Amino acid sequence: MELEVRAEEWGWWDRAKAYVEVTKPRSVFLLVFTALPPMVLAAQRYPFTWSQAVLALWAVTLACAGANAVSCYVDRDLDKAMERTCRRPVPSGRIYPAEKALCWGLALFLASLLLGWRLNPAAALCLAGGMLGYVGIYSLWLKRRSVWNIVLGGVAGGLPALFGWMAVSGKIAWLPVLMAALVVLWIPNHIWSLAIFYREDYARVQVPMLPVVTSLGKALHCLLLTVILMVATSLFIGYLGHFGWVYWAIALLTGAAVLALSLYVIWRPNPRSAWLLFKFSSPYLFLLFLAMLLDVL
Repeated sequence: MELEVRAEEWGWWDRAKAYVEVTKPRSVFLLVFTALPPMVLAAQRYPFTWSQAVLALWAVTLACAGANAVSCYVDRDLDKAMERTCRRPVPSGRIYPAEKALCWGLALFLASLLLGWRLNPAAALCLAGGMLGYVGIYSLWLKRRSVWNIVLGGVAGGLPALFGWMAVSGKIAWLPVLMAALVVLWIPNHIWSLAIFYREDYARVQVPMLPVVTSLGKALHCLLLTVILMVATSLFIGYLGHFGWVYWAIALLTGAAVLALSLYVIWRPNPRSAWLLFKFSSPYLFLLFLAMLLDVL
């Protein structure tokens, strides 16, 4: 009842912002951006119009937003108990009852499927796989049960990049698969460094993130392995995609930086150094895909 009263006290603008916030806009922006370079690359080989491009961007945006909103509903008890997430719209009562977030997320996702189907069935299937992977495999199944949660559940994070290609071509190819793999390999680095900083928070709610259930040294060596694979994949993408000097310069510079930061965290294993790695991880991914886009254009 307390939450209901508090929710009614919010003005319409605050409630509207809560429904945007529950979709995690920054996460949506980064994932949607990874769909752009594959889309532009595919458009050089297959016929594609501006109206189809707009349709594809709307589809992947709504799919990511919908999946995030549904996951916020699924994780509402964890979010309420964790210091990092307790101010999100559902646990804070800005969206009440919580089922409104679920309905909002499902509506967004259904709209994305309809738009994806208008492009081609393969694109719609890719969007459906994202919801199944993120909400079904990660949030509902592995997040609270297995140390492999972010590794297997993170596969969904690579699907927007694959969608960008399939929205244009309706087919699969090695280059977009590698771009998707790059995102999948980026996710453990991004999440595990955050989990090191909020280790006590995750331990309190018994979410078995790798840095929580194993020694910090072992977790950091696993993190370094994923970073090495991620950087190696970024270089192989440059080779397979025949990218020019713009991509290679940014890939080499950012790759060297993320490797150096990962080694720094191993040298100084503390929350502050892990936070630095976490804060660099999103710009790293953005710059790589921006380099792809600039190189193609």
